[in-house]
Amino acid sequence: MDNSISFLTHQASNDRSLLDAYSQTVTGVVGTVAESVVHIEVQKKVSDQRTRERRAQGGTGSGFIISSDGFIITNNHVVENADSIKVSFVDGRRVNAEIKGADPSTDIAVLKIDETGLKAMPLADSSMLQVGQIAIAIGNPMGLQYTVTAGVVSALGRTLRASNGRLIDNVIQTDAALNPGNSGGPLVNSMGQVIGVNTAVIASAQGLCFAISSNLAAQIAGQLILHGKIRRAQLGIAAQPVNLSSRMIGANKLNTHTGVYVFETVPDGNFYNSELHIGDIIIAFDGKPVTSVDDLHLLLSDKQIGRKIPVDILRGGRKQTVEVIPGEIKN
Repeated sequence: MDNSISFLTHQASNDRSLLDAYSQTVTGVVGTVAESVVHIEVQKKVSDQRTRERRAQGGTGSGFIISSDGFIITNNHVVENADSIKVSFVDGRRVNAEIKGADPSTDIAVLKIDETGLKAMPLADSSMLQVGQIAIAIGNPMGLQYTVTAGVVSALGRTLRASNGRLIDNVIQTDAALNPGNSGGPLVNSMGQVIGVNTAVIASAQGLCFAISSNLAAQIAGQLILHGKIRRAQLGIAAQPVNLSSRMIGANKLNTHTGVYVFETVPDGNFYNSELHIGDIIIAFDGKPVTSVDDLHLLLSDKQIGRKIPVDILRGGRKQTVEVIPGEIKN
């Protein structure tokens, strides 16, 4: 009996030590990065449907500093259509901010403030993440204090639908709880490095929270800082997914069961699509299979702009190859 009590006491002591170590890890990280997490206050004009007058409406979110000279990452939906933006720090400072660039397709925006000597947060390589590792979500929803929730990386490689309908790839799923005011704040690892940008919570899914991976955020932020926009390609078509018949699949020896049906083409754009006809079913683009509109969006990167690209289609049930030259989407 004495041995049992001794074992339980020893086990309880070990559990307390583990909890203390976990707690110290979280508090240590927060103490290191809190000054780099900011509160974002937005004022925008919205139309009142009853009076048809435009009135001011406020919104809030979070963000984090990525350079000592005042660049800040946040969510696009936090600052979209903003007339004015204020950024507040935990020390009480409150400054004006402007949008350097925003990308609805990834829900990433970059702000610029006229400040120097700021403490920037380092970005981790999100390709090295592992399911189960510590994830700490930090936000600044009130301006003078920050909020912290901790959990683990629940899943990797998720997709999330952006507000404009495009899919965001390589999304991190975490069980670290997010509040609405924490949108745009950082998701960090145990070393205080940013592994993601907190972007959404699905209320009906028992606390599933998501973050845009740091690698994607860094890529998008870099382009926004340099160019103010993200370059993407377009074909000048309207299309929808369609199931392929067993006869089409068998006759053409296809490995896919769906394609993309072209139901409209736009002429005279900054693209060449004259070889595509209404009724064609796109099944491959530049040698890569296309099973959905999302597949096609993913393949239409900035690298394809101005290039002559082979496109495999089904026309009248028969497979053939045509050529297109994608143009740049005008933002």
